[in-house]
Amino acid sequence: QVQLVESGGGLVQAGGSLRLSCAASDRTLSNYDIGWFRQAPGKEREFVAAITWSGSNTYYADSVKGRFTISRVNAKNTVYLQMNSLKAEDTAVYYCGAKRTRGTYSHQMGTYDYWGQGTQVTVSS
Repeated sequence: QVQLVESGGGLVQAGGSLRLSCAASDRTLSNYDIGWFRQAPGKEREFVAAITWSGSNTYYADSVKGRFTISRVNAKNTVYLQMNSLKAEDTAVYYCGAKRTRGTYSHQMGTYDYWGQGTQVTVSS
């Protein structure tokens, strides 16, 4: 079992950038595929990006393609989400999830086994 902690959220102007981190304290994050999801107030949680355990494959929601980049450094037990060209509609709580079944892409929230507490991203217009 893995314990996840997100960090890096904050308030930025539209067009700005943030880098989110998802870290595991038990040094086992490399055993899992990782997905980023977000949830805005009053809306359903939606898929943002995913990366397989090896880091060799990445996937993005259409809404963030070309703006967000997911990466991982397994030696640091950390997955990153670099967010550029931020828009007001990116405002949400961002969560990272870990999936025990490795090497298979999934954008479905129910397939992820563990979740962090979330980090707030607010983009002002």
